Amino acid sequence: MKREIIQTLDGSTTIHLTDWDECYHSKHGAIQEAQHVFIKNGLALFPDQKVALLEIGFGTGLNAFITVLESEKRNQIIDYVGVEAYPVAAEEVLQMNYVAELNANDQLEIFQKMHESNWEEKTVLTSHFTLTKREQFFENIDDEDCYDLIYFDAFGYRVQPELWSTAVFEKMYKALRVGGVLVTYAARGVVKRSMIEVGFTVEKLAGPPGKREMFRAFKK
Repeated sequence: MKREIIQTLDGSTTIHLTDWDECYHSKHGAIQEAQHVFIKNGLALFPDQKVALLEIGFGTGLNAFITVLESEKRNQIIDYVGVEAYPVAAEEVLQMNYVAELNANDQLEIFQKMHESNWEEKTVLTSHFTLTKREQFFENIDDEDCYDLIYFDAFGYRVQPELWSTAVFEKMYKALRVGGVLVTYAARGVVKRSMIEVGFTVEKLAGPPGKREMFRAFKK
């Protein structure tokens, strides 16, 4: 599938899959979307505790890198697991401009280490942050009662509806601990119905720039 790196409206870059006309992040702002959906409406719910975090769709590592920066700011310990069925080559990811756009030049080595580290192995990135990258199809996830927070960042329902199925959300529900939270940029009715069917309590929130709404779901 043809791929190209494009600039989004906040100046940060993303990967565009031209055959699908689908991007890894919002064209309205990759960094803005990550900060709004996953940090403001996800990680911020856990201000004073160690967080076990699962990302569905590790992709370019943008969400993980922003979370590393947040863990340093907050002095917060985070054990991060990123699942990706089709890993992006490190050479491609290192062309992204996230380090510069986040004013994080002092963390360049961390960003590089994220992408050069071995898959299926836990890597210590900082004194606050460990990363495990898993090359795995989402439907094969079988974790149970492991995570406090899930970043659900799969490709959109338009191009891969199977990633937003009841069966996948059942796996997400099982993977969370009681009191856990799942956040996603999505806001389709069919997605909400699947979440509710497996037991989630779902709320609709204001979306990131360029998107009216998003979902946050709780395992109570």
